[in-house]
Amino acid sequence: MNSPTIIAYLKPSCGWSQGVRAIMRKYSLSYEDRDVINDRAQYAEMLAKSGQPLSPCVEVNGHLLADVSGDEVEAYLLQAGLVQPTSAIADAPTDQACGAHHKK
Repeated sequence: MNSPTIIAYLKPSCGWSQGVRAIMRKYSLSYEDRDVINDRAQYAEMLAKSGQPLSPCVEVNGHLLADVSGDEVEAYLLQAGLVQPTSAIADAPTDQACGAHHKK
């Protein structure tokens, strides 16, 4: 099985973003972690691609998942046949809110 090409538009310390990272680790997936807080160009790119300001956004083989949790990313990867089910457990919560700063 070929590893998918993944670009993740994430915040450095956000519950939702940490959940996406946990799913990437759970399935040992390589991905590009793009910081949308400290790099305004990455935020602008995410906004242009997704048409909305909320993160995380995860692009998998050109398919964009906008404003998603780790659980939603995992469900997409499994449904698309990009990963196989595993008994491994994520090492961080995969559906935890960021709190008051979620909107960017």
